[in-house]
Amino acid sequence: VQLQASGGGQVQAGGFLRLSCAASGLTIGDCYMGWFRQAPGKDREFVAAIWWNSGTTYYADSLEGRFTISRDNADNTLYLLMTSLKLEDTAVYYCAARRQTSYKYDFWGQGTLVTVSS
Repeated sequence: VQLQASGGGQVQAGGFLRLSCAASGLTIGDCYMGWFRQAPGKDREFVAAIWWNSGTTYYADSLEGRFTISRDNADNTLYLLMTSLKLEDTAVYYCAARRQTSYKYDFWGQGTLVTVSS
């Protein structure tokens, strides 16, 4: 199983980025998929998730509706659209997959760095 995250970069505050996570070795439509992030000197935190069957989405309260998680089952790719970016969104962003029978995320991507500047 491989999860390849991409799309990070440097962006000015107020801007937007779309992260992608290309999956191989599993079908994202059969898994719970999530995005997490880890800022410098901080613990990794939950950002967003999408349920395998219903497609229901969940977000960290702190995001205030600025991010949108989605998936393209045909391309087996997960996305995270981030808008109105703030300095505090600077972090390494990771995608992760959780099998239906698992209680934790089983597979993790390598992370993509997002840097928001003023």
